[in-house]
Amino acid sequence: MGERVIPMDNTERKSDWGKDTQTCLRAIRRFETKIRPMGIPENIDPEPETIEIEWPINPVPLDVQKVIGKLIVKRGEFGFLEEERVDEIAQIIEKYPIGIEQALSLRSAINQEKSVYSHRRIMDQKKELRRRYENGTGILELAKYVDGPPVNVFRAILTARNHSKNRIKMMLKEPGRMSEYDQEQFRIAEQADRVANVDQSETHLAADLFEDILCEHFESLGVRFRRQGELSKEQIISEGRPVRTPDLLFLDDLRINGIPCAWIDAKHFFGSALSFPRKKTQKQVDRYTEVYGQGAIIYRHGFCDGLHLRGAQKLDAMPVDLSRLIEHNESRS
Repeated sequence: MGERVIPMDNTERKSDWGKDTQTCLRAIRRFETKIRPMGIPENIDPEPETIEIEWPINPVPLDVQKVIGKLIVKRGEFGFLEEERVDEIAQIIEKYPIGIEQALSLRSAINQEKSVYSHRRIMDQKKELRRRYENGTGILELAKYVDGPPVNVFRAILTARNHSKNRIKMMLKEPGRMSEYDQEQFRIAEQADRVANVDQSETHLAADLFEDILCEHFESLGVRFRRQGELSKEQIISEGRPVRTPDLLFLDDLRINGIPCAWIDAKHFFGSALSFPRKKTQKQVDRYTEVYGQGAIIYRHGFCDGLHLRGAQKLDAMPVDLSRLIEHNESRS
């Protein structure tokens, strides 16, 4: 393999690898195996180069995440926020080393975790929720009562009416099949629910744009890679389904801050140290490291220094030009 920039001897940088020595070695040797890992071509012309990048990071301290999480989350509040509420949160976090976008993304992560862990509790109360609902209690009041996402509360009420999962799914996609009152309450639930909202298209649009911008960034650095879409198509043909599809799979021997990086996945949110998102991300990382070795996760809104992931270093988006993404989000808000 050729070399482009090597600011210091690789043996000196091994101290940066920490507990990830084996995954780092797997990343370096991925081009040397007799049968290359899926997605990496047998012939790469020119041969993979060693490219070193220094990537500054500025994580949010764990104690700050814990304090801010308690201050900005309200019972039953799961939706998009009015400008006044955003201003209120901005004042709350003023004296802490965390930005408003980070705080709002942390709030979303906390609500998502609450949504997952409250599911059983809400379903256990489905009969009581149905009784109150049919006696005239509105969906938002019920959501506050159980501190759960309004759409999930609405699903629980439909379940209490003995509707099957498939029927509920169909009704939520085609609200016209419901009574006028149910349609009205469902609209209210959707408008007040960013977590369990049926339509997540805007979230996907922003995430896709973030991925495009990262691709442009690495292209500008002269690093070669394959994208998730290419890998998915290939694996559907060979495996019958996408198996391991990071957003970027590098075809050069990239080192970021001295640590080998075979792949990158983009996350359009704040990398919190909460249990649910960490477990979900770790499961994804494990699939990639098993074949490609060490990689990295780039968080659009930065990350908490209490977030620990095996096999992936954590990066924020500071070095990346996000002006196009910011303009997109402002135009859609």
